[in-house]
Amino acid sequence: MRRLLPRVRRRWIVGGGAALIALVLLIASFALRTPAPVGHFTSAAAQDRFVAAYQRAMTELPSPDQTLDVRTSYGVVRLYHFAGANPEAAPLLLLPGRASAAPVWADNLPALLRLRSVYTIDLLGEPGMSIQQRPIETPADHAQWLHEVLVELPEPRIHLLGLSIGGWTAMNLAVHRPEKIASVMLLDPVLVFADLSWQAIVRSIPASVRWFPRSWRDGFASWTANDAPVDDVPVAQMIEAGMQTYALKLSAPRRLTDEELTRVRTPTLALLAGQSRMHDTAEAAQVADSALPEATVIVYPEASHAINGEYPDRVAADLAEFLATSGR
Repeated sequence: MRRLLPRVRRRWIVGGGAALIALVLLIASFALRTPAPVGHFTSAAAQDRFVAAYQRAMTELPSPDQTLDVRTSYGVVRLYHFAGANPEAAPLLLLPGRASAAPVWADNLPALLRLRSVYTIDLLGEPGMSIQQRPIETPADHAQWLHEVLVELPEPRIHLLGLSIGGWTAMNLAVHRPEKIASVMLLDPVLVFADLSWQAIVRSIPASVRWFPRSWRDGFASWTANDAPVDDVPVAQMIEAGMQTYALKLSAPRRLTDEELTRVRTPTLALLAGQSRMHDTAEAAQVADSALPEATVIVYPEASHAINGEYPDRVAADLAEFLATSGR
């Protein structure tokens, strides 16, 4: 089921960051290589710089009522819990994009908390407060650590809301370990319904090299949000700090196959950005309709990849309708 969203006023903010595929990682591997098999900050000073930026960005969020560090077989995963409406209902778990961590949801939390209680998570192996301790080398590995997190949460069912690469992470879990998932909701996910655009691949190469100028990383972040300014945005400053100080050691996510998608039985909502530069949105919508005929697919015609910050109230309204319709 697919429908288009009428044009609304845009708000500027950085979205979920870039998703880098195998080609980019291979090209950048010489500059980024380190002997460690897991993601890590390149020095104590580098970590201090990122943590300072992270803490500044966290001040844009409401205060969490719980901070959780969940041990998995792949490392320790940081989550924050925010008490919201309908405390008896299954909560939302928000998965951010590449290098963006929990603070990327600052604009979304006020509206989402009027729907449900919310967990945010720092993806394992990405810049953030989670600590990777074992290599994550396959899609099954990516699914397993997240499944282990869900198992440790007290609620019997969890709704996943994933942005960009967080959308891939959510849907990959639905493919491999769907046991505790109540639904999957995706915000312009990458490598789920369409390949990355060649422009995204080419532009991400210089942004992935830590010792290149900061302006190149800021420029890429701005490009993913269709040239929105990012210089003074705390989340953008945190993303840049993470890209510059953290050595990523994750396997590159591969696009989910149509066969994998057709096996998914989890209720799914896909909110796609009509002006996304990360992929062909028309193709993504067509594949989503074909592979997941029971899914709800909505295209925001004027949205960039930064869909979460541009349309926080509309996203919350569509999530509310989806949750009500699915009776979850």
